[in-house]
Amino acid sequence: MVVFACAGCGAVLTAPVSRIALPVHARQSYGHVLLPALMEPGTYAVDPEPSGPPWRRWSEAGVADEAEARGVFAPVFALSFGAPGAIVVAPGDTRGTVMIPEWCDGGCMGLDGRGGPNLACAQCGQAVGTRIDDCSYWQTVRLVPHAVRRLTTDAPAHRTIGWQELAEERQGTPPVEQSGGWNPRWQAAVGVALAHMLAASGGAPVAVPGGLVADTFSRALDALLPPGPRSKQAALAGPGLPAPDPAADIVLVPRHPQTGEAWQPSGTAETVPLAADVWIHLAFHHEWLPVPATGGMPDGVLRDDPLPPYPLGLFRPDSELFVHTLARLPAVRQPWLRRIYDQVKGHPYARPF
Repeated sequence: MVVFACAGCGAVLTAPVSRIALPVHARQSYGHVLLPALMEPGTYAVDPEPSGPPWRRWSEAGVADEAEARGVFAPVFALSFGAPGAIVVAPGDTRGTVMIPEWCDGGCMGLDGRGGPNLACAQCGQAVGTRIDDCSYWQTVRLVPHAVRRLTTDAPAHRTIGWQELAEERQGTPPVEQSGGWNPRWQAAVGVALAHMLAASGGAPVAVPGGLVADTFSRALDALLPPGPRSKQAALAGPGLPAPDPAADIVLVPRHPQTGEAWQPSGTAETVPLAADVWIHLAFHHEWLPVPATGGMPDGVLRDDPLPPYPLGLFRPDSELFVHTLARLPAVRQPWLRRIYDQVKGHPYARPF
């Protein structure tokens, strides 16, 4: 494990943390509620994208020419020209920092970080990070990469879980919350995967397996891709599952929560990474059967205490993350996919979002 220290005076600024992949919902804004911390305690992630001010609008001279070098292949409202590589930690894992009052901007219930770093090293006063805890945002502290340095500690790092062990644990995230709303983490994960699936489709209609996969993907694919014979087949593939049908053109595979790497199947099918906690639920959690039983209640039978959560409405992928992801895929330069990008970007709440 490591700690992060102030680059100016060497004061330790975090508890010991181990690196994991940046969660796919890191850039999600959701609802009008206070969300929990993005990162699990004792972990950190590195954001590979530039973030924070200065921002430049796409309409400004020269921005479009510089965008591709920053991994953006379609117009966005504004492009960050901040430094890439922000270190993302849970607010509870910070140590020895104080707020910078004049930079504590917020929109409603807390800090949104719009003005840049609002945390300083308590020992020397150097600006070292940005705390974000406003409503609609997953709570984080983003340490400025050039303002901190990483120090190795004696504490053992978290062990990297193997693919097979990940499948055997089967600790997926349920898709529906007790309130009846779809879990925002599912909306984020599917929004990101949907962008990759569209790119893999080549513009052809795509058929997906029935059940929860269809509930979360089919409506969007049918709305965004042209009608006609379903010429491409998608399937789930990954550790713990039988080999996918050789006829599958696209396979939904898990993205490792620690390394960020996508599981690699054999064969030539296009792979679409999906957040592991969502993929595990799709792969291994099946709906209970509403059948009568006598005597004791056997496993797998629908129970009425507590009632299983069912959604109150149709599933809607996160449109902001869909657009964000699609803009960063080189395939968006193809005219058919660029039309979809422009359509969703211009009308982010239209069907199926």
